[in-house]
Amino acid sequence: MKPRQPADESRWPAPAKLNLFLNLTGRRADGYHELQTLFQLVDLNDTIGIVVREDGAIERPEGPEGVAAESDLAVRAARALKAASGSGLGATLRVLKRIPQGGGLGGGSSDAATTLLVLNELWGCGFNLTELAALGLPLGADVPVFVQGSSAWGEGIGERLTPVELPERWFLIIHPGPAVSTREVFQSPELTRNSPLITIRAFFESGGRNDCEGVVRRLCPEVGEALDWLRRIAPAQLTGTGACVFAPFATAPEAERVAARVPDRWKSTVARALNVSPVHLRLRERRDR
Repeated sequence: MKPRQPADESRWPAPAKLNLFLNLTGRRADGYHELQTLFQLVDLNDTIGIVVREDGAIERPEGPEGVAAESDLAVRAARALKAASGSGLGATLRVLKRIPQGGGLGGGSSDAATTLLVLNELWGCGFNLTELAALGLPLGADVPVFVQGSSAWGEGIGERLTPVELPERWFLIIHPGPAVSTREVFQSPELTRNSPLITIRAFFESGGRNDCEGVVRRLCPEVGEALDWLRRIAPAQLTGTGACVFAPFATAPEAERVAARVPDRWKSTVARALNVSPVHLRLRERRDR
């Protein structure tokens, strides 16, 4: 039996992202990689249940399997916001997962961003998006794009963002199974780290690739098998450091038809492209009441 939702709990979406391409253009002295990417938000969401507490405690009674509360990015985000704001309030968080862990879809970072955005509002902290993104960046390089809340061209380590309006599309996303370690991919000596810089216009004219693909194929052959299978049907890509792969389609029925053919050994979902994060839309609705 599933735990009952507390009567005073509000529930908030945390969307996934796809990297439509990923160029690694250099490595900084601190070990982080300089990159270029295009972040596409999609409507595959985790859900963050939040109850504001008067006693100042931050607790997470329910969360991702195998992730301790102290390591959960949503908990760490709440604590970072509490420390920065000096708020005397706390929160009970329930992190309900739909986004695969270790899939390159940004689920943990999105959970952190939704927690920052919503508690900033519920606690009355008053931070703007730039300040929240800076608070979230130490938790993960993908947190700022979810805080900003729109599909975007990303540079730097992914934190320098230019909002981009992308066409309405549907994506078939396949998760072959095993999680891929981002750390292991980025530490690989085989990783390409000197891709030339490109412009947004050049990407839209010629497309792009994911510089992590070769290393991920070696570390996780199942990902390569899924890419090869999907590329026989559509222009498939790896997202982030994997393990998920995806392909775009003009309509939901087209994507669903291919999803029906995905081998049973892999999980798949069809998701709609978003240009604005659903948590931003929910917060706007709340303010307009």
